Formats: sequence, structure tokens, C-alpha cells
Amino acid sequence: MIRQSSPHDTRLRLDALLTELALYAKELCPEAQVEASALQYEDEDGRVEVFPPCGLSEAEEERIELALCARAADLFTATGLFVPCAVLDATARATASSPPHA
Repeated sequence: MIRQSSPHDTRLRLDALLTELALYAKELCPEAQVEASALQYEDEDGRVEVFPPCGLSEAEEERIELALCARAADLFTATGLFVPCAVLDATARATASSPPHA
């Protein structure tokens, strides 16, 4: 008989996957800020966003994103958990998170 995983088991697997991807992102770019979220949106089980330091070349950002997305794809194949990853501009993050001016 096949035992179905409980929501708690799935959450533990997701937390482990998010941690693995976040640590891998820091390994790829130690200076980057990395945010991992378990918030689900549509078909996503979570997400990982990487904000590299200013001045990092476009080629280096692409290398980081491709490596991280490849790892996420491997983990999706192994677990069925879909966690998209992206390398984003840190300046856009600062602008988006600042409160509106009155």
C-alpha cells in the first residue's frame, strides 16, 4: 500500500527544498541577498529570488540564474514541488519595497 504524504510532510519537504535552493544561491553568489518564500501562487509551491550586488555583469547574473533554475528543475523532477527561481535587480527591489510618498 502506498502511503500518501500529509500536508505536514509536504511542508517539511518544501522547507527543505527552499533551504537547499537558498543555500545553493548563496554558494553561487555569496554577496547576493536571497529570499525564499513558501507562499503559494497559482501552480507555484514557493519561490526563490536572488538580488545580486550592483555592478555584477549580465553574463554572471545569467550564469547564476541558469544554474539555480537547473537545480530547481532537478528538484521538481525528484519531488514534484515547483519552486521558480529568479535573479532580480536589487535597485528595483528597493524601489518596490519603499513606502509611497505622501
